[in-house]
Formats: sequence, structure tokens, C-alpha cells
Amino acid sequence: MDTIFAQATAVGRAGVSVVRVSGPKAHDVCKQLVGSLPVPRTTALRMVKDNSGDFIDQALVIPFEGPNSFTGEDVVELHLHGSIAIMRRVLSVLGSFKDVRLAEPGEFTRRALENGRLDLVQVEGLADLIEAETEAQRKQALRVLSGELGNRVEVWRKALIRAAALLEATIDFADEDVPVDVSDEVRDLLQNVGDALEREIIGTEAAERIRTGFEVAIVGAPNVGKSTLLNRLAGRDAAITSSIAGTTRDVIEVRMDLGGLPVTFLDTAGIRESDDVIETLGVERALYRAAEADLRVFLLDENDIPPLPPKEVDIILTAKGDISGASFPAVSGVTGAGIDELLTMLQDRLSELAAGAGLATHTRHAVAMRGAKTGLSAALNLLDAGPDRYDLAAAELRIGIYALEVMVGRIDAENLLDEIFASFCLGK
Repeated sequence: MDTIFAQATAVGRAGVSVVRVSGPKAHDVCKQLVGSLPVPRTTALRMVKDNSGDFIDQALVIPFEGPNSFTGEDVVELHLHGSIAIMRRVLSVLGSFKDVRLAEPGEFTRRALENGRLDLVQVEGLADLIEAETEAQRKQALRVLSGELGNRVEVWRKALIRAAALLEATIDFADEDVPVDVSDEVRDLLQNVGDALEREIIGTEAAERIRTGFEVAIVGAPNVGKSTLLNRLAGRDAAITSSIAGTTRDVIEVRMDLGGLPVTFLDTAGIRESDDVIETLGVERALYRAAEADLRVFLLDENDIPPLPPKEVDIILTAKGDISGASFPAVSGVTGAGIDELLTMLQDRLSELAAGAGLATHTRHAVAMRGAKTGLSAALNLLDAGPDRYDLAAAELRIGIYALEVMVGRIDAENLLDEIFASFCLGK
């Protein structure tokens, strides 16, 4: 296997830049640059020189011995001054060695997966952690990266393997005088795993919303103040405002951090009938996005009715509170009246939606768990049909076990890897 290297910090001028080297030649190659390596997992200051012995920079050098490293291989990190010229020179020197090459995006993490340092779910957690913008996203990604979900999947997998083994043992000794009834133990194992899978599947939707962000649509008639409200929430002029009705034609999106939760506010076209083809398309798009949103904020003039049936989580506001002088739920994007109360209500409602989040954060996790649950549900039905169907029940359990193994990347994960690692940078 080639030894790989890459800049592990952002490209550009910085106080410190880190180069990571991993693979069978990592220690030998870096010795040629810095003279000698400190004891693994300790740090020492070394002079970095090129192949001709010319001084490049001083660096803190940290070696790791496989398998006790991020990739599971021998690794060396060089913490250099963050000069573009220094980084360019060091990378050039590393690339001059035989069987040493620049890493591909995500290749360090891919080797960690291949060497058993991470499972596939943890890899996704690491990608989510890198992309995290809010506190809720950070905490959720760390839970996945910690291996908590993978450990839970392993418990389910072992329980299903135990159940399948009991059924297969009964089949193997069917002609022997060993009257052992395993159905009660198998049923308990399957029901416990099935209940746990169902709870985790239910929590996937909320967890994925935390990962990708909630959508809140501001809905109402033309010229009711939706764009002004959006601008007030965003703290900037994100949308054009005008006294002319129908100014907003398309959906305007503003992403915000609301109490640690990622939220995208949608300013939609005013809902009304119109002969204007473009405005009609805007209204259709507004109705569609509002229907798909996690929460709708209806901004209405007095005595207006919502253009869509409100859901329990939705918020109904009275517009132009600066003119009426009414208290919340009357609001004003012009003066800010009622905005603090609105933000508090939004945060509370979205926190309720997020409260049911489980460990599984991606749609593919839910698909795998549903596949496992389908297998064990079929096995339960066959178990009730008696010992003559135990062979079929065991086969269904193997399908469920396979689904869980695919989920954590034990088998048949190759088709997922390129897509997952495409989001990683070179140094990860």
C-alpha cells in the first residue's frame, strides 16, 4: 500500500499548518526530512530539510505507530509555520519519494475504515462533524462518531445471530430425541430487537432534520409584511421589500442558528389569485414549499384565514403590530415588536420536534433498520407457524443480520464509499 500525505489544515496563510503522512514508509520518509523522530505520541521540535539538506522550516513532529493511530497505520504529523511557500516546499519534497503520493479526498478516513478504526456510521459522523454549523449538529455528530450507534447495532446483530443459531440447532437435531423448545427465547430476542429498531427508526427523521436543518416557511397574503419580517429575523436585508403587492416571486431562503438548531427561513410569494403567469408560478411554489416545511409561520391581517390548514406545530401571527399597537401574537418587522416572543416560540417548537432524535442520522440508516425489522418480523410469523418453518425463519433472520452489517459497513459497502468520501478534504 502506498504511503500518502496531505495538508491536514485549511489551504492558505495561517499561524500553523499541519501535514499528515500515513503508510508503511511514513516514519522512514519523515526521518529523512527531520533527522530523527521522537518517541511515538510525544512531540519534539525538529528542523525540516529537503533532499539536498537545505533548511525549510522548524516543525513540531508527532509520530504514531500503527495500529494506534487514526488510520491504523504508521503516521507522522508535521506542525509547520503556516506559510504557503513552506507548505508547497514540504509537499513537493514528500512527493519526490518512491511509493509516496498525495492523498485523495477522504483517503485517511477511508484507511481508518478499512483498518477497523472506524465503522461506516462513524465515518458519516465524522463528515457531519466537519460540516456542523450549530451546537445541536456538533453534539449529534459527536454521538455518532463516538461509536454509540455502531455499538447498538452490534448488540442487535448478536441477538439476531443468537436467535438464528437457536433455530438452526433445533433443525440440526430434529431427528434426535432432544425435545428442546427454543421458541420462547427466540421470540423474546426478536421482540426486544424489533422494539429497539422501531424506536430508532422513529427518531431518524428528527435526527436527520438536525443534521440538514429545519425549514420554517413564512406564509401569508401579498404585502402583509413577510419579507420585512424575514429581514428582521435575519438582521439584514435578505429580501426586497416594497409597498407594491407581489414583489416576492420566488422563495427566498435565509439560514440561521436558532438556539443551537439549524433553521432555514423561507420567504414565500404572497398567496392570492393572479393573472400574472410569473406570480402564479411563485404562488404555486410557495404553497408547495410551505406544505413541505417543518413549521409554518402564518402572517395574517386581522380577520384573514390561513391559506393552508395549520398544523399543531404552526404559529399564527397578526401582521403590522406597529400600526395596531396590539401585543403578541401581533408582530412588526418594522419596529421589532413581538419578535423576541416569536423567536422564543419558534425555538420551543423546533426543540420539541428535535427532542425525539435518535442516533441514526441518515436516510440510509433508516432504510437498513427497516430491512432488518422486516426480516425479524417475518421470522416471528414463521416462528408461530411451528418447528417445520424454523428453517425459513432462520433464513429471514440472516436477511435482517445482513441489513445491519451493510449499515455499519461490514459488507457490501463499496458502492457507498465514493459518495461518502467525496465530501472530505484531502487532509482527512
